[in-house]
Amino acid sequence: MKKFVLLFLVLSLARVPLPAQSPSGLVKSGAKQESNSGSDPLGRDTPSETVLRFLQAAQDGDYKTAAEYLQISGTRRQSQGVNLAEKLKVLLDRAFVGSLRRLSTNREGSAEYGTSDRQTIGSFSVGDTDVPVILVQAVYPTGKVWLFSSETLGRVPDLYDNVQAHQVENKLPQVLVRDSLLGMPLWQWLALLLSIPVAVAIGWACVLLLAIPHRLWLKYKKRPELQSYRTAASTPLLICFSVIAHRVLASYLGLPLLSRLYYYRIIGVIFSFGFFWFLLRATSVTMQRLRSRAIRSGRIGTGTLMVLGERLLTAFIVIVAILAILGVLGFNLTTVLAGLGIGGIAIAFAAQKTLENLFGGISVLADEVIRVGDYCRFGDRTGTVEDISLRSTRVRTDARTELSIPNGALATMNIENFARRDKIFFNPALSIRMETTADQLRYLLAEVRRMLYEHPKVGSDSANIRFAGFDASALRVEITSFVLTRDANEFAAVREDLLLRIMDIVEKSGSGFALPSQTLYLSRDHGLDRERGSAAEQEVQHWRDTQNLPFPDYAAADKSTFRGAIVYPDPQSAASKNQKTP
Repeated sequence: MKKFVLLFLVLSLARVPLPAQSPSGLVKSGAKQESNSGSDPLGRDTPSETVLRFLQAAQDGDYKTAAEYLQISGTRRQSQGVNLAEKLKVLLDRAFVGSLRRLSTNREGSAEYGTSDRQTIGSFSVGDTDVPVILVQAVYPTGKVWLFSSETLGRVPDLYDNVQAHQVENKLPQVLVRDSLLGMPLWQWLALLLSIPVAVAIGWACVLLLAIPHRLWLKYKKRPELQSYRTAASTPLLICFSVIAHRVLASYLGLPLLSRLYYYRIIGVIFSFGFFWFLLRATSVTMQRLRSRAIRSGRIGTGTLMVLGERLLTAFIVIVAILAILGVLGFNLTTVLAGLGIGGIAIAFAAQKTLENLFGGISVLADEVIRVGDYCRFGDRTGTVEDISLRSTRVRTDARTELSIPNGALATMNIENFARRDKIFFNPALSIRMETTADQLRYLLAEVRRMLYEHPKVGSDSANIRFAGFDASALRVEITSFVLTRDANEFAAVREDLLLRIMDIVEKSGSGFALPSQTLYLSRDHGLDRERGSAAEQEVQHWRDTQNLPFPDYAAADKSTFRGAIVYPDPQSAASKNQKTP
């Protein structure tokens, strides 16, 4: 039913007046209607209009109007015009060789067919004789018009006597030959209808024959046959091959020239429909398979980009299909493309943000900055990427709300992708009680360091713990290491285990964690150590007397003697065993 409706619409379109090439809308003889643009009332402004409007008038049986398209004198037009137009119509239907679709739609004609006042649009081929069909530009009171030249018309009577009728017409009932519908004899309509199932059978055979080499190739490569490809391609290819077969069969019927033009347009539209339908199906199946292959290999971003690419290709194919069909129907594509260009600029300005988001999404997907399922930080928000569409990226936040970020903003945003890290940083800071002794702190540092080296989930090359400084009420100890995991849940479990082990070590050292509090000690104050203070003052006075006061700094000669005076690591340290004393 859908195909029948489509065919009906195409047939209707073929009868609609087309710009600069439509043969309909003729002004009958005696009519005085004038065009707003000052063009010829009979539509003889261009070679294309002259030929098509002549054929339309002749097909409607109005040979008196058809005679107005001939370059003959007024007297001869009155006496011989009708007869000459009838014979010219027969010759155009049965002996004309040329393409009406390529006729010029310009007032000056086309350089391909001749000069600005003389155009050779084709030829009459009768037996061994070829006579050119010439249009000339004549000057009328209403302006310049194109007419069938007197040179061509002078050969029409002789050619008409030699032209042969269809041999099949002699064997058919006269009612099928005599009666016509839309300018075409009934027997030709019947032949066109009967050739449809024949063409479909030929098309189906071509589809089956085309599948044989493909199956042999897959069998040779030992690959399975893809049912999706065969299903997607069979129906569109059937339409294309059937149209080609019907076109070949119709070429033997000798259709009238104007009916032949309509037929070619209908056939062209159906073929374009089948061809672009095949492209759409092949594109869809191919992109789906590529997307599945990308997702199976772990390239989620590439798979998402395939969805975007499929949509863009589909839109491009549909636009090209519309333009191709308009071209087949006879519309001037130069004007259409110019209109699309102007409209595209207007749309580009109006949809600037939309286009920005579109290209932003393409850049994000192409670079694979983020993928669906990645846990990321976007500015001050964090969440899991759920979808990357043409306009925006949707993120499920930690609060389970949905955050939508325009792709244009996403392309310029600093994104921290937690799913791409190979290990997770573990960096706690410990506050140890202020009264902890140095040896207690040494024990704590050594045991925690050993625990980090021993833990299988901590990178030994990055494990480190150091006494970092004195806070207001605590000794600050910093740990820097990496947990060997990419999963956040596993990291939380490992971090918990490490912190519990650190608590055991701090407790075992006899110390504890400092609290944000102040401690007041009530004891007898012995004051300052006078003996050590006097020794320090005497040392400073000695520096003054010998002019060696180390302020603002030591002398350069003294600095060189200081180098290496302290032994590090301590000789009692385990780390000093592998080092040679200088």
